[in-house]
Amino acid sequence: MEYKTDLDKLRHSCSHVMAQAVQQLWPQVKVTIGPAIDNGFYYDFERAEPFTDEDLKKIEKAMRQIIERKPAFTQSSLSRAEAINLFATMKENYKVELIEGIPDKEVSIVNTGKEWFDLCKGPHVDNAGQIKAFKLLSVAGSYWRGDETKPKLQRIYGTAFFSQQELDEHLKMLEEAQKRDHRKLGVQLDLFNFYHESAGAGVVFYHPAGAMLRKIIEDYVREKHLARGYDLVMTPHLLKNKLWEESGHLEHYRENMYLFKIDNEEFAVKPMNCPGHILIYRSKTRSYRDLPIRYFELGTVYRREKAGVLHGLLRVRGFTQDDAHIFCREDQVKAEVEGVIDFVFEVMNDFGFKDIDIELSTRPEKYIGSLKNWETATRALQAALEEKKLTYQINEGEGAFYGPKIDIKLRDAIKRQWQCATIQCDFSLPERFKLGYINESGGESSPIMIHRAILGSLERFLGTLIEHYGGAFPVWLAPVQAAIIPIRENHYGYAEELKENLQSHGVRAIIDHRNESLGKRVREATVRKIPYILVVGDKEKQEKKMAVRSYHEGEKGGMLFNEFLTMIQQKIKDKN
Repeated sequence: MEYKTDLDKLRHSCSHVMAQAVQQLWPQVKVTIGPAIDNGFYYDFERAEPFTDEDLKKIEKAMRQIIERKPAFTQSSLSRAEAINLFATMKENYKVELIEGIPDKEVSIVNTGKEWFDLCKGPHVDNAGQIKAFKLLSVAGSYWRGDETKPKLQRIYGTAFFSQQELDEHLKMLEEAQKRDHRKLGVQLDLFNFYHESAGAGVVFYHPAGAMLRKIIEDYVREKHLARGYDLVMTPHLLKNKLWEESGHLEHYRENMYLFKIDNEEFAVKPMNCPGHILIYRSKTRSYRDLPIRYFELGTVYRREKAGVLHGLLRVRGFTQDDAHIFCREDQVKAEVEGVIDFVFEVMNDFGFKDIDIELSTRPEKYIGSLKNWETATRALQAALEEKKLTYQINEGEGAFYGPKIDIKLRDAIKRQWQCATIQCDFSLPERFKLGYINESGGESSPIMIHRAILGSLERFLGTLIEHYGGAFPVWLAPVQAAIIPIRENHYGYAEELKENLQSHGVRAIIDHRNESLGKRVREATVRKIPYILVVGDKEKQEKKMAVRSYHEGEKGGMLFNEFLTMIQQKIKDKN
């Protein structure tokens, strides 16, 4: 793995120190791999007994002792045969398997002074003394090479920084992230659940509030696409394997697909929507005057994600994409990409995301299509970004197998980065499917296909939204916008009147007339983070008012119906 920043090198080096400390404390433990990851590092171990919080403290103490000695990280090499023999003698069977998969005649070894060594080509910091601030965070289960059919391991997560201040700030952010965890808030707000035992892992059940939140987002997304000239389409969930062979997915994506037979014919549950949109385009003759054609679908797809990587709404096996494919001429690509970029910024602004990062990913090792088309597609994406005067990072070799892509990533309220929109330029699939249009000369040309999503996976975007807002959604997104709480039974009629009037004006309102104390009902509405609580009693009924409490602004006092309606409608309109 190539580490691009000094911080990555530091964290990777710290993972080696952690592995050394573990084996000093428990020599029988086997080590596997320990990369740097976003915001930290991990190392996987095979150990019969589970690591405990007390064990983490012991490991940290041993790491500090190693760091104090400042052993240098030095690289050396062995022949494959020597390395296999060395690690086999040490009974490090995972290292032996890794070496057997390395095609080179020699393999690289990193030495931590003369104290310890590991299979690794680096890079590392000069010496362990440069590790100034670190923390072991948690233990999780994992599988060797992410395969649940292989041995189960224990993964220790940690993080490291160049200064204690940076570490302290990061730990404070992690503490805040725990409070915002969408899995916890999903239960607290009664939005969704997973029911793994009955339904299996990686599929989501939306409760009424969660289904309403999705509806709000889906309605918004459909309206925005129609306003920008997209045509709505719907495609089947099951498609024959020969279509996936034609698209290249069976060759490049088989391990992520659900495949089965019906009447001796092979089918797949769609992992992507693009082949379905291609069939619609191919259903009749197209003219250059018809282009661009923009097909949009809220398409549900299914992918065989390994159990070890599933994570709440952020990584599931069944999810819905706000998926669109634009079929256009080569001279239209730049303008279409610019239009999608503008679309992304408009939508993200409405959802309250202001801090955005952009990446341009280029041709990977495994790809389809010609080099010439890859170069043309990459230049088109780059030109669009530069025309918009946007700052972006180039990720060499990280494109999709069929084309380069722009990824737009959000930063949430506590500055974490989330994958969101993607724009992928594709010359290859139109050629594979023999797509064409009648050009201005009366001949046939092949269109260019732009794959794009604005929100990406709706499930992942919902998880992002929940954590960004900590479950306290702006009024326009809140599944329930106002909770009416009548103090006593004789106030029920007035509460019903308020509810009907609010609903008739498009405000989502409920009444809580349970036989519970007023304080308890107010507290529970607050825990559910409902934007407005409207308490009505004798005074409110007589004066045709309501006592208004705002989740975000506190007590607002008595308000007439029209006064409250004007206020809440303005907040909904402004997406405030």
